[in-house]
Amino acid sequence: MNIKKVYEYALQREYDGREFFLRNAERTGHAAAAGVFRRLADEEEKHIRFIQGLLNALEAGQEASAATLEGEGFFSQRAATEMLDQTLIESMIPDVTVLRTAYLIERDFAEFYQMAADKATGEAKAALTKLAQWERGHERLFKELHDKVFQQYMEMPWGG
Repeated sequence: MNIKKVYEYALQREYDGREFFLRNAERTGHAAAAGVFRRLADEEEKHIRFIQGLLNALEAGQEASAATLEGEGFFSQRAATEMLDQTLIESMIPDVTVLRTAYLIERDFAEFYQMAADKATGEAKAALTKLAQWERGHERLFKELHDKVFQQYMEMPWGG
């Protein structure tokens, strides 16, 4: 496996993910919902910096340490208590498709990182495993948020 190609692909995917979340932060009409998307864009920016660091180390002939990826990310620790309140859920009903797409993006990231980690060794394996775990936290958040918003949508009277 060419780890440089894996990192380059991952870097591009993280840029794409960040742009998706920034675009949707701008288009949503609710400040709290926009905040969720902006915070996830910030999380993706951390991934971008981390992966760029891995690439830089690799190009310099060094093996980068996975320890430089901070914590588990914003969403895995605070989302359920701070971001998933009823007001936010109701405000995001028009964005149920965006939430589904966000969930699928995060799931795809997690699966990609896990697949690559399964084939890697050493610090590359550790770094990719850590990224997979971080993305799983984002995936769980968006799955939970999507499911709650979708349930609210399904309980609405026809015609809104």
